[in-house]
Amino acid sequence: MRLTGPLRAVAVLLLVGLTWLLANTLFGGESGSSVRYFFSGASEEPTPAEPRPRRYKCGLSAPCPPKHLAFRLVSGAANVIGPKICLEDKMLVSSVKNNVGRGLNIALVNGVTGELLATKTFDMWAGDVSDLLKFLRPLHEGTLVFVASFDDAATKMNDESRRLFEELGSTAVKELAFRDSWVFVGAKGIENKSPFEERMKNSKSSNKYEGWPESLEMDGCIPLRAPLEG
Repeated sequence: MRLTGPLRAVAVLLLVGLTWLLANTLFGGESGSSVRYFFSGASEEPTPAEPRPRRYKCGLSAPCPPKHLAFRLVSGAANVIGPKICLEDKMLVSSVKNNVGRGLNIALVNGVTGELLATKTFDMWAGDVSDLLKFLRPLHEGTLVFVASFDDAATKMNDESRRLFEELGSTAVKELAFRDSWVFVGAKGIENKSPFEERMKNSKSSNKYEGWPESLEMDGCIPLRAPLEG
């Protein structure tokens, strides 16, 4: 039986429509995408990947205000992985720079300009504490002091060295003991205790590594000091 004129026209339209849908399914396009998801049983199209969080200086999650220095401190892990001191996206102390050592790793920074003044390590297990005292005694007013421990930072500590760190704003140095992890930022002439300090006690019951506590990481923003008049 032959199709009449109207039925033939309907058949042609159906064929054209199916051909268009098939072409979109095979070769893409928004309609084709919808058709593919329809036949695959997917309930909705995948959402685009979220953009990566923006990275700020020294890896901070947010930028520092104007006239502030961005910093990040990482203490050493056991006696294997060295500490890091980052300031304004510049690595001041790290194993890569080959300027870390067992004990206290210290960076001195001009508190007005943010300029690096010196970096030095002090072996607090087998070294001479007098070297540390000579380093800390002559600090100028406003000098920023960044400290990151590695392995053991306390065995050679004496009363004077602890007092000097207290004058820089430390509260944890009083109790700092054998193989404790310690990160600290202080300043010569600070009026209050520093808000930038963390200590992890060496304890057999809670140590992350055999004989050592876990590494500490601390970051933040430090305000620059106003230059002295005159």
